[in-house]
Amino acid sequence: MPQDLQVSIRPLSPEDEADWRRLWTGYLAYYETSVAEEVYQSTFARLLGDDPRDFSCLVAEDRSGRLVGLTHYLFHRHAWKIEEVCYLQDLYADPDARGLGIGRALIEAVYAAADAADAPAVYWLTQEFNATARKLYDRIGVLTPFLKYQRP
Repeated sequence: MPQDLQVSIRPLSPEDEADWRRLWTGYLAYYETSVAEEVYQSTFARLLGDDPRDFSCLVAEDRSGRLVGLTHYLFHRHAWKIEEVCYLQDLYADPDARGLGIGRALIEAVYAAADAADAPAVYWLTQEFNATARKLYDRIGVLTPFLKYQRP
């Protein structure tokens, strides 16, 4: 993490719900989607739960205590490995705080969580049009040749 980064990275806490909703709503809007209120409630509860199969959340907090970024990630089994792998599903920085190293700091925090869990791989997906984020991803990750398909 850059020395001059003015945020700290920490786990999500129950008091973060309003800021977390604001950030996740911004993330969903970027991808031109939305979710029902029940999904917000369920996701937030799962992020705070103790089931190791559920997603975890790290947040970036500025010096004033305001959340300016988030990431959701999950450990899961992989048929080609004995160890679990880590899937980074959501990564978002508040538009007012972009360019400050928040995305990199959040990804590096997920890398650290994966290392602590002895998970040898961290992977994520992004849309082809996400050029700004892909500039970071090209510096901090390796682009693979895989294409995503899903059920229609």
